Amino acid sequence: MTRTLNGAAGPKWATTTSHRSWLLDQANALIDFYHPGAVNPRGGFFDLDDYGNPLPTGWPPGPAPTRALFASVRMVHCFSLAHLMGRPGVADNIDHGMDFLWNGHRDRRHGGYHWGSGYNGPTDASKQAYGHAFVLLAGASAKMVGHPDADRLIADATTVILEKFWEKNKGAIAEEFNEDWSPISNYRGQNSNMHFTEACMAAYEATGDNQYLEMATAVAELLIGRITAGNEWRLPEHFDENWQIDRDYDRDVFRPFGTTVGHWLEWSRLLLQLWELKGRESAWLPDAAKTLFRKATEEGWDAEKGGFYFTLDWQGKPRDRDRYWWPCAEGIGAASFLTRIDGDDFYEAWYRRIWDFADSHLIDHLNGSWHPQLDDELTPITDPWYGKPDMYHSFQACLIPMLPTSGSVCHGLLTKGL
Repeated sequence: MTRTLNGAAGPKWATTTSHRSWLLDQANALIDFYHPGAVNPRGGFFDLDDYGNPLPTGWPPGPAPTRALFASVRMVHCFSLAHLMGRPGVADNIDHGMDFLWNGHRDRRHGGYHWGSGYNGPTDASKQAYGHAFVLLAGASAKMVGHPDADRLIADATTVILEKFWEKNKGAIAEEFNEDWSPISNYRGQNSNMHFTEACMAAYEATGDNQYLEMATAVAELLIGRITAGNEWRLPEHFDENWQIDRDYDRDVFRPFGTTVGHWLEWSRLLLQLWELKGRESAWLPDAAKTLFRKATEEGWDAEKGGFYFTLDWQGKPRDRDRYWWPCAEGIGAASFLTRIDGDDFYEAWYRRIWDFADSHLIDHLNGSWHPQLDDELTPITDPWYGKPDMYHSFQACLIPMLPTSGSVCHGLLTKGL
């Protein structure tokens, strides 16, 4: 590859009509792939195979048929974005998802939302912070498109979060409970709190309630301003109940050992969004965003083959060398924000470099959507990801460069449009 092609010569891509047209084409292609094939007529949404068809019952192995809470709410969020783009028909998908959240995932007896739900009740009755953060995001997105059930979903999710998850003395949320709200463990997780920050900012935009912005700020100050800044800017993932880093924790691919590069990039953009929402007053937020982005590209990017490694060890060396789709998607969003806010050609060059990699290796130009996982030879593989997961990361990567940096994707579409 000619490395000079990865420079930042010429106008910034996202300012050109041709690149913005390409981004819009990619976004519409994702909608075409997931709508209407993802709609499960018995409630919720199917997981899709490589060709956009429902995955066979029971695949991947586990309780079947089942729908994970995070997938249900992400689809509501994404179809809300599609509706604001002016895509006919997706309003029915929002209705469908909102109904299943309320009548399928919601625990009428104990409150909260089951992590896994099937045709005849919960398949995983646990109450996970990660899932509840996304319920709040789905409610905020639904409210911004004017869905009549959005207010009750926001109110219910907020009540559950404040009563069961939010630990004000720590400035973060607890992680997991059994169906009856007895604690499962003393584990505390970065990932759920990161998405809770995202959801709180969206809820603030949708409602104007300042408590959401205050909670988002508290989490960012704890996880990034204190913990990550004190850990050589390598974002830890796993903690005990006192928010002490657990450096030996290694459960599975969803809670892996070490540090996850994609989350550095995701936080980079979220910190800038928080800075904007707070009136650009907290100088540490953009400084931290830049540091995280540069650290991710220095340690997490394969300079020879391209792509971000999934995880690094505590010395910044590759631990899991697979390349997942979502870190590139988050890198695109972060580079886009930084290019416009900072203006340094460094970020524009990375914006182009990551899109080049995504177009060459991740976007499935033959069958649609994105390959979710590549091995170290950049060959598509499966396990833990099967088929084509939900469109949340890739869809937002296509939209973020075309929208203002002053808020969420949903708010940008609502106020500016495309």
